[in-house]
Amino acid sequence: MKVLLSWLREFAPDIDGDPVELGEILSALGLAVEEMTITGQGLDGIVLAKVLELAPHPDADKIQLVQVDAGDGQPLQVCCGAFNMTEGDLIPFATIGTVMPNGMEIAQRKMRGQMSNGMCCSAAEMGLGDDHDGIMILTDKVDDATLGAPITDALGIETDVLYDLEVNANRPDAMSVAGVARDLAAALGVEFSHPVRSVERTGDDAEAQVSVEIIDPDLCGRFAARVLHNVTVGESPQWIQNRLIALGMRPINSVVDISNYVMLELGQPNHVFDLDTVPNGHLRVRRAHDGETLKTLDGAERSLVPGDGVIADESDAAISLAGVMGGFTTEVTDTTTSVLLEMAWWDPPSISRTVKRLNLPSEASTRFRRGADWGDNIDRAMDRFCELIAQTGATTCPGQVDVAGNTPTQPFTTARAAKVNTLLGTQLSSDEMASHLESIGFGTVVEGDTLSVTVPTWRWDSIGENAHEFEANIAEEVGRMYGYEDVPYTVPKGEQAGHLTEYQAERRLVRSVLTGAGCDETQPMPFLAPGDLEKVGLPGDGVALSNPLDASESILRTSLLPGQLKAIAYNQSHRNPAVRFFEVGHVFLPPNPGDLLPDEREYLAVALEGAEAPEAVAVLNLLGEALALPNVQVRNSAELAGMHPTRSAEVVIAGRPRGAVGEVAPSVLEAYGVAGRVAWLQLDLGEILNGPHGKRSYRRVAKFPSSDTDLAFVIADDVGADRVRNTIAKAAGDVLVDLSLVDVYRGVGIDDGARSLAFRLRLQATDRTLTDEDLTSTRDAVVAAVAKHHAGVLRAG
Repeated sequence: MKVLLSWLREFAPDIDGDPVELGEILSALGLAVEEMTITGQGLDGIVLAKVLELAPHPDADKIQLVQVDAGDGQPLQVCCGAFNMTEGDLIPFATIGTVMPNGMEIAQRKMRGQMSNGMCCSAAEMGLGDDHDGIMILTDKVDDATLGAPITDALGIETDVLYDLEVNANRPDAMSVAGVARDLAAALGVEFSHPVRSVERTGDDAEAQVSVEIIDPDLCGRFAARVLHNVTVGESPQWIQNRLIALGMRPINSVVDISNYVMLELGQPNHVFDLDTVPNGHLRVRRAHDGETLKTLDGAERSLVPGDGVIADESDAAISLAGVMGGFTTEVTDTTTSVLLEMAWWDPPSISRTVKRLNLPSEASTRFRRGADWGDNIDRAMDRFCELIAQTGATTCPGQVDVAGNTPTQPFTTARAAKVNTLLGTQLSSDEMASHLESIGFGTVVEGDTLSVTVPTWRWDSIGENAHEFEANIAEEVGRMYGYEDVPYTVPKGEQAGHLTEYQAERRLVRSVLTGAGCDETQPMPFLAPGDLEKVGLPGDGVALSNPLDASESILRTSLLPGQLKAIAYNQSHRNPAVRFFEVGHVFLPPNPGDLLPDEREYLAVALEGAEAPEAVAVLNLLGEALALPNVQVRNSAELAGMHPTRSAEVVIAGRPRGAVGEVAPSVLEAYGVAGRVAWLQLDLGEILNGPHGKRSYRRVAKFPSSDTDLAFVIADDVGADRVRNTIAKAAGDVLVDLSLVDVYRGVGIDDGARSLAFRLRLQATDRTLTDEDLTSTRDAVVAAVAKHHAGVLRAG
């Protein structure tokens, strides 16, 4: 969209300032200035001249010799390649020494032996349009100008500032000079208003000459029509042509030029019918019939579909493609004397579909596709058209035919100031927001922190499809007028990129602890061969895959044990003994009642080749300390699948079973081809990390010496070592800083059904050196507690 600064000032006379700074303000408003040019400059030296004589060049077929009078009464010979001139024509003439707008300097030169003393100019060469096919003929464009007068005076060209703006699709109002002026005036804090237009009416009422029928109200939300007589189709005033040319439109005739002028000024497309070609002045607005054809203004025969909109006459014959292009049969011609002026609001999606299907983009359809104004702007544009065409002698009939269809409604009206501030990062009050909105035509009522907003008819893009979108649209308008460049810079609050969740961090801690304990992580595939589960004593109810990667491994694992035993067997076969493996992986238990999908859980497994059960328990204790697991117990229970019947136990944490620890059953090891012993620990890691843990207790580092005491107890086999360990820890009290099981003995001197458990206690106080009396008292308390709770007997020697 191009706009002239002088044109903007017709709506806001107090717009003032440096053109560059005004361009920056427009860009800040969302109307990015792609280019700013100063018009009316670079034409010094170009004068009004008269063609006196035309003669062929003696040595060139494509050049003629032109004798011109540049104002001094003397003929001046010019060599020219254009042949659209006749003797007596008035033309723009560039004298010797003139520097053209494109930088070319005019000099005296010979062309095929003939002297050329200047240049006859086309509109394109002067920057006054795109026409460069011939010389610009001014005979009917200048009235009282004298020969030799500067071309700027002859054509009424004044120095002006032209802005080429990038207008996004969500700003239909900015597709007009008035819309841009409204925004700029609001940003500058100056008054904006539409000039009052006066239109004299004479003749019969329009309603007696024209009637309109809207068949599809969703297609056309409003249709207004006026009647004008005594129309003369000729050239439009030069000042209108100058503005049209500046904004990139080619002048055609007075009626078309005024129609385009009103569209550019107010953003309201319009169409003019030759009234004498519309039977009885009756128009019907409807959707096209399937297969219906229409010959449009460009002479092309268009095949229509039911989604297209048309304007038909009283016989229901289509005479115009609604909102896109007029029909050939009702075109205004040089003989037209009466016209029907139509302005309407068309459904944007309907117009968009038709334009895309027929590939017929235009300035008018672009505005309808984005959403034109269905309110007072139509009446305003009607008055402006009638005012301008009255200058050519046309008269306007009283009255106006105005038929309503369905126009957009505003379902949401409320915007919360707090929400707007949150979206913008500002701290504006409700009244400040209302002031910004009212400056661009929005209606507002402030009630505390809430604004009730009425969206103007020219800004239907701000209505929104839901309440959240409406508030966002209102925030956008407040932000534009407040100035995005004035919004304080803040660093958005959010989580640091790459931040681990608590679960992820603790899972990483588990891996770190086990790596520190000398274990290597393995990652076997989660698929097992049929029968693998049965080989470790588990039910063969694993989920079978319908499309396995390998048909020999089609069962989802329910335990990590098969994969770890396969890894140990592989290493033994390659003479790599004493491996220590761990794995964090998923198992897939049978679905719970009512569920379709397997019960997928994350497990932790530790396999220590050549090790006994206490080493697995030591790893469990290491993890318990690292994760601060509460009340970790190793509890003897019924036989555990795949585990040694007397060297395994259930792991209980915070009173809930969470896994198993001990040694793998010899029969299972044999089934997988593993020699020797394998200590085993398997935990439900997901349940542990999502359960209670992490509440660590800390004690002051003692500077006093410690003392180690070894105690061996004969304990029945059905009493877990972990239970004895917990009893010792409780009985020793605060002076116990470390406790470990150092030996398990069965043999000579120990009754059947029992074993000797040797524990090493490290005792240390934080406030004193422990005396022999303190050590003896603690030792006696431990012995008594074990005897009382587990019938344990202190082993002599």
